[in-house]
Amino acid sequence: MIRDDIKAALITAMKGGDKATTATLRLVQSAIKNRDIEARTGKAPDDDDALVVEVLQKMVKQRRESIEMFVKGGRQELADGEAAEVAVIERFLPTQMDEAATAAAIEAIKAELGATGMKDMGRVMAELKARHATTLDMSKASAAVKAALS
Repeated sequence: MIRDDIKAALITAMKGGDKATTATLRLVQSAIKNRDIEARTGKAPDDDDALVVEVLQKMVKQRRESIEMFVKGGRQELADGEAAEVAVIERFLPTQMDEAATAAAIEAIKAELGATGMKDMGRVMAELKARHATTLDMSKASAAVKAALS
């Protein structure tokens, strides 16, 4: 499980004296714990790895947005710090589907559901998320589905 891999990496980083990695992994564990608390009241994903991947993807997205803002503001040292955190977090994410694999998955779902136009986008996106949420950036997938259905 990804959660166990993160814990093992944290221990290794602490033993190795890698303060930056240790701090990032503690942030990751904290975010996962917060998500666990939220899941107690709502519907938790059936797969624990799906929950962890969801948290990690959100953290990477936040950091990429911060990098963009820091670069625009002329604060390269802060952008570099965020980029280092992204590198640590991405070690635990499953490899993402490339554009060809994403297009193939969308076409398969489109054919299976009999989707023909934009009115079917919600159904296609829901099925795509159910099947490939951990290996697909849903924001990019949305644009691909829109292009496939138009």
